[in-house]
Amino acid sequence: MTWKPNATVAVICEQDGKFLVVEEFSNGKKVINQPAGHIDEGELVLTAAAREALEETGYKVDITHFIGLFTFTPPGTDLTYYRFCFAAKALEQITTELDEGIIQPLWLSRDELIARHEQLRSPLVIDCIDAYLAGECYPLSIIHEQHRFTTQHGNG
Repeated sequence: MTWKPNATVAVICEQDGKFLVVEEFSNGKKVINQPAGHIDEGELVLTAAAREALEETGYKVDITHFIGLFTFTPPGTDLTYYRFCFAAKALEQITTELDEGIIQPLWLSRDELIARHEQLRSPLVIDCIDAYLAGECYPLSIIHEQHRFTTQHGNG
């Protein structure tokens, strides 16, 4: 058996003490998550982060900082997710057409998210917010990418 990690991105957008999250269906259940998703083959992580935010919330975002790399293995699975988490500024909501499975974008405070902890898709939702609130924001220049699939490299 070949082990295949799942490379994902997530975006933390804070505005007036509230965080942009999505209410979505996962395995037939309503959950709350950051705008997040898988990185497509050959896609730069910064491009993936901005794309996922737009597809899941309708917001165009400006990626500002790298927060960190978070890993998670859901209980009872042999899956491991590697989440590249980024801070971003929500610029404007440019569409209301959202990815399949997304119910709606929401702006919720950390306290509101904690109160709905049973709905969180994974512990990474709060872990990423807490890292952001602790000031764990690194310059995007820390990311170095070069793919054989694209001529883009560096910061995207």
